[in-house]
Amino acid sequence: MSYYVCIHGHFYQPPRENPWLEEVELQEGAHPYHDWNEKITAECYAPNTASRILNSERKIIEIVNNYSKISFDFGPTLLLWLERHAPEVYQVIIETDKECQKKYSGHGPAIAQVYNHMIMPLANSRDKRTQVVWGIRDFEHRFGRKPEGMWLPETAVDLETLDIMAEYGIKFTILAPHQASRIRKIGEEKWNNVLGGNINPKMPYLCRLPSGRSISIFFYDQSVSLDVAFGDLLKNGENFALKIVRSFSQAQRQPQIVHIATDGETYGHHLKFGDMALSYCLHYIESRNLAQITIYGEYLEKNPPTYEVEIIENTSWSCFHGIERWRSDCGCRMGAEPEFKQEWRTHLREAMDWLGDRVNLIYEREMAQYIQDPWKARDDYIEVILDRSIENVERFLSKHSKKQLSKEEKVRVLKLLEMQRNALLMYTSCGWFFDEISGIESTQVMKYAARAMQLAREICGVDLEPDYLKILEKAPSNIPEYQNGARVYDLLVRPSITDLLRVGAHYAISSIFGEYKETQKIYCYTAKNEAYENLEAENKKFAVGRVRLRSDITWEESVVSFAVLHFGDQNLIVGVREFMDRKSFSQMCKETKKAFLKGDFSKVADLINKYFEKQVYSLSQLFRDEQIKILSRILEPTQKKIENLFLQIYRNNYPIIQTLNEMGISLPQTLASVIEFTLNNALRKSLEDEDSNIEELKKLVSEMKKRSIEPDKTDMGFVASQKINKLMDRLAQAPQDSSLLENIVKTLNILSVFPLELNLW
Repeated sequence: MSYYVCIHGHFYQPPRENPWLEEVELQEGAHPYHDWNEKITAECYAPNTASRILNSERKIIEIVNNYSKISFDFGPTLLLWLERHAPEVYQVIIETDKECQKKYSGHGPAIAQVYNHMIMPLANSRDKRTQVVWGIRDFEHRFGRKPEGMWLPETAVDLETLDIMAEYGIKFTILAPHQASRIRKIGEEKWNNVLGGNINPKMPYLCRLPSGRSISIFFYDQSVSLDVAFGDLLKNGENFALKIVRSFSQAQRQPQIVHIATDGETYGHHLKFGDMALSYCLHYIESRNLAQITIYGEYLEKNPPTYEVEIIENTSWSCFHGIERWRSDCGCRMGAEPEFKQEWRTHLREAMDWLGDRVNLIYEREMAQYIQDPWKARDDYIEVILDRSIENVERFLSKHSKKQLSKEEKVRVLKLLEMQRNALLMYTSCGWFFDEISGIESTQVMKYAARAMQLAREICGVDLEPDYLKILEKAPSNIPEYQNGARVYDLLVRPSITDLLRVGAHYAISSIFGEYKETQKIYCYTAKNEAYENLEAENKKFAVGRVRLRSDITWEESVVSFAVLHFGDQNLIVGVREFMDRKSFSQMCKETKKAFLKGDFSKVADLINKYFEKQVYSLSQLFRDEQIKILSRILEPTQKKIENLFLQIYRNNYPIIQTLNEMGISLPQTLASVIEFTLNNALRKSLEDEDSNIEELKKLVSEMKKRSIEPDKTDMGFVASQKINKLMDRLAQAPQDSSLLENIVKTLNILSVFPLELNLW
């Protein structure tokens, strides 16, 4: 068969971790999910591991792993998150690549990706090299083999980047047709102009590089790719397949490949059920023997390039103006707010470039005291990022250091490397892609910059922040309250900045709301309890203690003393400082406990201010997820009172409610609101209860329908989906349990009367 089809999915999300915690905090925009990674995993990454193929009667005839039938790349930072938070999905992706090598002549469907989606033509040579090295090493660590191909972020390309990729053994990459300049048959002298996307995308091309190396390039089919990404092609898998098959050229005699490339998130996140359109498309092509499904590595081995190509440098797939979207107000934008301007992009880029130059000078100067080759050490630092065990970090330090390093010197070296890591992460492309500088993507890259500046300050006492903010002041926000980039930084970035004292405050506050072990993990910190006492009186709580805190990233340590007084509501005061001497600590403990036991709470607060020299914190210093958890706990008694009161009103007035309904008289709004809240609350609790009674659920739903009460489609749909999926997990463990299966079917039938958005893949 001379017809081949390859569908490539570029799966990527920007790194979203808080740079001080190394975890993604709650993101309100992803509701009802915790964050965007979790939401997109549920809508896309997970469903593509087990996508349903339906027949004409809409019955499932097959469930397939889409990753086994496409070419794909996953961002290394996304794979890190999946490994930690969605290990089953992660494992399927890794295993798929191994298993498919048998099917694809020894080639795997996975290709590598530049590490953190940096726009490579805008990077300096050192950063380009590190991005390629980190991307390759991350791939090797996860997939257990060398990558054959590598995806360039936004397909932004220049010859130097291609040369570095080829130097490290990358055989091919994928570009858009309009990124080709001219072609010629290998061995011939005459070039043919293919500007404007007029290149034949059905074959690979050889690109010769300045060093004498070369790399192969596949130019994807733009027409089909655009229809998938922005048209309605994914509404029907058969139409999708036919569009691909009709793209083959009847005039071309040699083997040809129709291949497309889009964001992988298109298949389920951007378009619901997109994964099913993809699986049916491939099923349709295979079952009718219309073409052979392949991947780039296999096709390239069997059909090496017969033509060579010259590319247009500084171009990309998502900016009509080349790469201007990531450094100027070029006009490329999402367009949700037509009046928004993007002049801020220029100044954000300027601020990052200015900062990058400064931290590089600090790094090179300071690191030279301890490390043989600072830049080689940075390239190898990916080994530590992938495995932060003490043994592995010690191995890394021993390999690169000039001498035996002291404990303090090891901390300095790790801080310098972390400063560099954050200086690379601050160039993640998404920071410039969208329309407003106060968006979560732009503030995220500013957080990486803030972390890099904090580390520079700790290492050598240089404060880069004032000059950095002067540049950001020139970056106008489209939202009046934010004014400019510096104001955005103050409002949305600065509150996230954390040090060991703030970690101590978090530890102290959290400790009075739940028991802590002797050694406790707090995100990327380890807290070891050295002394702790807590007291309760009336509804007040008091705790005092000493804790040793250690960063698992930089190995920085500090022993802090603390005292915390909780007044029984959202008000509390906590004092934290580096450990005072034992005599002062003992005196502080004695005086504060005495005042608390006497019920003199104002004196306790005064003593905290005195002993901690006004280094006092409040609930706002807690990290985001813990804030929500504790506030929920504080509100829980009030919430229960409201629920019980509304339930009592509902029960006491049930006869009159029935009478009004029978007489066709509308309920007073106050009473209607009570009923709606009570029934919705009862439905949520029933669905959250693992052993809920089917008959009670049926009566509850019937009551809601009778009163024309509709549950919230999104929130209740999320809870109901979790309910069904938990029951299905139980069934998977006990498939012989017919009563459990019957309960699942009944639950689905009962809930079917509501237009809930159930995720049942």
